[in-house]
Amino acid sequence: MPDIGLFIAASVLLALAPGPDIVYVLTRSIAQGRKAGLAAAAGFATGCIFHTLLAVLGIAALIRSSPVAFDVVRYAGAAYLVWIGIQALRHASSFSLAQDGGDVKALATIFRQSVIGNALNPKVTLFFLSFFPQFVNTEAGHLGWQMGLLGVVFMLVTIVVFGAVAYFAGAIGNWVRRTPAIGTRLNVFAGLTFIGLGIRVALPDIGAK
Repeated sequence: MPDIGLFIAASVLLALAPGPDIVYVLTRSIAQGRKAGLAAAAGFATGCIFHTLLAVLGIAALIRSSPVAFDVVRYAGAAYLVWIGIQALRHASSFSLAQDGGDVKALATIFRQSVIGNALNPKVTLFFLSFFPQFVNTEAGHLGWQMGLLGVVFMLVTIVVFGAVAYFAGAIGNWVRRTPAIGTRLNVFAGLTFIGLGIRVALPDIGAK
């Protein structure tokens, strides 16, 4: 069995490190409310399943060995984030959710966008491939199962950490959005942030988290 305790501690620190995913959750929470941030957090956590499968199946190694494949996926993910930002700017006046956060369709869209955005970031896949083996017990065998277990644990850590960020950032956002003018500026800020995240993902040598 892998060293779960050490892995959890390392995962928490990595989840808290500044990066596109946590900034995306923070921005969603402040601009659209706590439920929007939680939907984004759940989406990113769900995306961990995809990257875990790629790491277990060895596809991540193929992406790493092919610069062209890596760049294609990376630029696709960057373009997707930029597109989300442009849509937010185009509809800035209606970007926020209802006050009670009850727009199920909007929350489902945020969740889906987070899953897709996470899946289209090959840096996360390569991060899994380089990070997980450090905690795998090779003598115990069943390396695929151990990698899968670490993926599940990382997903749970992600939803807890990102969920906490969404909860507290949402509270700040609720207070700020009481002034309509500030709320509109927050929506514009959110759109620009998403575009900035897309550009950051497209740049080389940027960490996955």
